[in-house]
Amino acid sequence: MSQQEAGRGGVVWALVITSVAGFMAALDNLVVTTALPSIREDLGGALHDLEWTVSAYTLTFAVLLMFGAALGDRFGRRRLFGVGLTVFTAASAGAALAPGIDALVAARAVQGVGAAIMMPLTLTLLTAAVPPAKRGMAYGIWGAVNGLAVASGPLIGGALTEHVSWQWIFWLNVPLGLALLPLARLRLTESYAAGARLDAVGTLLASGGLFGIVYGLIRGNIDGWTSAPVLTGLIGGGALLAGFVYHGVRHPAPMLPMRMFRNRAFSAVNAASLLMFVGMFGSIFLLSQFLQNVLHYSPTEAGLRMLPWTGMPMIVAPIAGYLSDRIGGRPVVTVGLALQAVGLGWFAVVLTPDVSYAAQLPALIISGVGMALYFAPAASLVMASVRPAEQGIASGANNALREVGGALGIAILAAVFSAQGGYGPPQMFVDGLEPALWVGAGVVGLAAVAASLLPRRRGGAADAGAVPAKERVPVSA
Repeated sequence: MSQQEAGRGGVVWALVITSVAGFMAALDNLVVTTALPSIREDLGGALHDLEWTVSAYTLTFAVLLMFGAALGDRFGRRRLFGVGLTVFTAASAGAALAPGIDALVAARAVQGVGAAIMMPLTLTLLTAAVPPAKRGMAYGIWGAVNGLAVASGPLIGGALTEHVSWQWIFWLNVPLGLALLPLARLRLTESYAAGARLDAVGTLLASGGLFGIVYGLIRGNIDGWTSAPVLTGLIGGGALLAGFVYHGVRHPAPMLPMRMFRNRAFSAVNAASLLMFVGMFGSIFLLSQFLQNVLHYSPTEAGLRMLPWTGMPMIVAPIAGYLSDRIGGRPVVTVGLALQAVGLGWFAVVLTPDVSYAAQLPALIISGVGMALYFAPAASLVMASVRPAEQGIASGANNALREVGGALGIAILAAVFSAQGGYGPPQMFVDGLEPALWVGAGVVGLAAVAASLLPRRRGGAADAGAVPAKERVPVSA
């Protein structure tokens, strides 16, 4: 085999391994949404318990992502990728075996720990394996698979719940994880970041702050917004996050250096990512339940009817990656986010207790195209905005902000839903869902505004503000 063929084979294996691992981690964000009615029937639980089955995963995933990336930079990205994959696979089995709602939430939290170690390293390992000229297309495929996982979670979860059992949404990860572990060991190249250091204080500040805020948002309608636990969570969480920002400014080697946000491209794409996930996650969490609880679709039928939304990333995201190489990521991401906002707004306009599928279809298609246009260029913009030694932490920061957005989105939109409506008669559900969707559409619209602030592309190179491609080649050990 020639050196060129061996290199090509290494790229293909890296793309397959990182894409499948990313698919597993991204899938578990929303795979439980169409299973929620079945989980509630089997294990019990109120709305806030159901929120935690999603948020326990997204929250631990979010707050440990940057720490996971730093561990990989210091101790070896391939090695820590294997550790994260092992934890994630074992916790998936634990979730499938959970005897009650509390045990399920705990297993979901441990799943998030494994995903937090594994997920940011997928993009770093892929970047190390792919030549700079081919990264746009590689990111496009990686983004398509991850986008498909996020969006198809309701379909896969619904099909497994209806035709097998809800436990199989977690058992699915076990054979995939066991297959990937030896492949990662044999086919991925180990790499490190010189001088990488761990930041336990920063991790504790971020973890405590985000937990406090999400806890306060989830419990607000239950305990009262002026109750001591809710105010403690919101105020204490905000104070800890302020401490995290101060720590990032003053510490010589923080988990997330605040100086990175002086880069306009890095700041804009991360703000857009955070806002996008706030609107999208919260909306999907509620819409998947609307299709079952109000329109009385089975879990599989609900997932299938979301297919125009869920299928678009696989079709459009590789094209979006190609377009981002040709014209820059800024216009592609901005248009995608604007379409996603329009799609959610369309849903809010046509929403009734007996809305037809034909009336929903344009919103599904527009939302799917918009989400697909966002995923691949966003990843490329993040990785292009920093230097090689910072790519791991940049990937971790972007993924962390996405997951923070997901946890906040579920908490915020569910709070709006509970304040204006709730579970009960169909009209009551719609009364809560409609304003929640408008909030989601507005937040994603703000994400489009943030993306429009990305620097313009200059002279056919990467988007302005990006590090030149020749400087972005990681050093592999």
